[in-house]
Amino acid sequence: MDEVNILQRVSKVTTDEDLRRLLDDLHRGNVTPDAAHAALREYLRHLPYEDLGFARVDHHRPIRQGWPEVVFGVGKTPAEIAGIATAIVSRGQSLLVTRTDQAAYHEVRAVVPGAILHATARAITFAQNDIPKGRGTIVIAAAGTSDLPVAEEAAVTAELLGNDVDRLYDVGVAGIHRLLHEHERLRAGRVVIAVAGMEGALPSVIGGLVQVPVIAVPTSVGYGASFGGIAALLAMLNSCAASVAVVNIDNGFGAAAVASQINHL
Repeated sequence: MDEVNILQRVSKVTTDEDLRRLLDDLHRGNVTPDAAHAALREYLRHLPYEDLGFARVDHHRPIRQGWPEVVFGVGKTPAEIAGIATAIVSRGQSLLVTRTDQAAYHEVRAVVPGAILHATARAITFAQNDIPKGRGTIVIAAAGTSDLPVAEEAAVTAELLGNDVDRLYDVGVAGIHRLLHEHERLRAGRVVIAVAGMEGALPSVIGGLVQVPVIAVPTSVGYGASFGGIAALLAMLNSCAASVAVVNIDNGFGAAAVASQINHL
């Protein structure tokens, strides 16, 4: 393998396994010491982060945590998001931009042609490299249609992290028969993400029906006394169901990240 080819290959090294394969090739004589040295210098030049001036992209995160840095789109210009996306994708890592919009997508699509916009989730994704599969299914239950942006953020994130996802939408407790009708699908999940605004009762009900962890996501949906999701947050924190854990208001991404870790155990 010549030096040009090995340099192209090493640009996609993002995990310990990738590094091991490179060293195995060196040991077998498929790569010359000079080519491996040049390739590793190029790889290490961007570790642990790459300074873009306006952002420091953490290329070392897949090695530390198992998945690449995620881009939070709020407060960033479309050009900045595209610049960060270029840096992430060029290192062979998958891309996830949360809380973004069509304007940012146009900029990202210009530099990452295969990028996908998930309009309801307000997310941009681009999957590459081998993503380890989760052991089971993550069930995402959303109380109402107004909760779907947060639920879909969780679903898109979970899928990008290598998980099978089963969506149960519009199963809030105001019509609890809708939820009970899907009892078997709930029980089939290895972990459940329950997304609800208003009074936030859905996670407690689900927690009493299943024997797996339930990650509760309060949303900012509701009338004035919901206080932008604080009422749902407090209700979920006070759940009497022992298996319920709670993330921050509207944090679909955070719920999916924890659920994925559970599903990969």
